[in-house]
Amino acid sequence: MRTSPNRLVATIFGAVYLLVGLLGFAVTGGVSFIATEGGLLLGIFAVNPLHNVAHLLIGAALLIAGLSNARAAKAVNTAVGAVYLLLGIVGFFLVGTAANILALNVADHFLHLASAVVLLGVGLGAERSVRDSRTAVA
Repeated sequence: MRTSPNRLVATIFGAVYLLVGLLGFAVTGGVSFIATEGGLLLGIFAVNPLHNVAHLLIGAALLIAGLSNARAAKAVNTAVGAVYLLLGIVGFFLVGTAANILALNVADHFLHLASAVVLLGVGLGAERSVRDSRTAVA
């Protein structure tokens, strides 16, 4: 894993997002599953139970890919990074609306954008020799 930036980043981000997902449940007692306003994790990041489940799923995908191989880690880093980029941008327009089913707040948007920069940067930039399985010759 030391020689693969994608595996290292996926493993670290996966473990952190799993931890965030678990800790989120400590602040969402009594919060509706898809409440538009949630509890505050670390006093700043809004979460609801659906947001916690999303963190758990994303963390698991990243951790599994990071522990698997560089190709899987690169693909998952890129995919999750793209989703976080989209969520970071669209999230600004969701706050205060009924469509905010993840209880996002401004701090969440900036964290999602920062995660996107790191995940996409590593996923698209590192290990260019690791070929996507869709383009690999059999």
